[in-house]
Amino acid sequence: MPEGHTVHRVARQFRRDFVGRPLAVSSPQGRFAQGAALLDGRRLTGSRAVGKQLFLDFDGGLVLRVHLGLYGAWDLFGQISPLTEGMAALGSMGAPRLRRAGRMGGGERERAAADGGSGADEPFPPPPVGQGRGRLATDASVADLRGPTACEVLDPESAAAAVARLGLDPATEEDLDAAGAEVARRLTRRAVPIGQLLMDQSVMAGIGNIYRAEMLFRARLDPWTPGRQVPVEVARGLWDDWAVLLADGIRTGVILTREDLDEAGRARALGDRSEQHWVYGRAGLPCRVCGTPVVVEDMAGRKLYRCPACQR
Repeated sequence: MPEGHTVHRVARQFRRDFVGRPLAVSSPQGRFAQGAALLDGRRLTGSRAVGKQLFLDFDGGLVLRVHLGLYGAWDLFGQISPLTEGMAALGSMGAPRLRRAGRMGGGERERAAADGGSGADEPFPPPPVGQGRGRLATDASVADLRGPTACEVLDPESAAAAVARLGLDPATEEDLDAAGAEVARRLTRRAVPIGQLLMDQSVMAGIGNIYRAEMLFRARLDPWTPGRQVPVEVARGLWDDWAVLLADGIRTGVILTREDLDEAGRARALGDRSEQHWVYGRAGLPCRVCGTPVVVEDMAGRKLYRCPACQR
């Protein structure tokens, strides 16, 4: 599942290449035909992310809400701006797509060519590939949406209500201290395991399976500890850590959680996923701190990775 940093980068991509322009909006597969008809020809006025959800604002007050879910992604073609200095523009952001080459990490894929890999001799825009839910296009840039959990057009009141249901997101909060105090309160008032609470999007928005496992390891916290038993200062520390990790993920497009790396080690890890994490995806491998084999367990239907020795 694309995590919060990816959706913030999608929002940034739309701000750079689509906001301020009228969009041709269509639904190649037909499932979003009515919503597309409402938006077609309108100017995109804003793009924002809250947690794992994207909100695109159009003339007339209409808002397109997109939640990529487990399998959703955006494919990008045409004039697409690089989001990270020194890196190529991206051809896909979200769930990995096998036809894209050059995996960058964090669900993002490098563009195969400056024209999005469509081929210099092919017409622009390229024909939709597969069952595309929606296509948003300017004269120069195209964004194809595939496989989202949610894709709907809302009025301003309904969009505000959708945002209000989400938890706090460090990338959108103006007062991080006040938000951290509120998150600590939410985490420590319930008997639900802390590992499950971190995935509750009404508590903190944007955390997925990778960030969850890594944050708990960085805190040396047993995921099965009930929230009520987590010290307030530890709960507050989870928020502070999430703010740091999210900002880094938005900047680089990579979930790199190891704070033990020097500059050279970090540079290598940015291109090598096997070096990016403490415990996630490392079941049976020795813990990087104590050598105990990392275990993988089921928590509420999702895989949970932890070190049974470090996270007592």
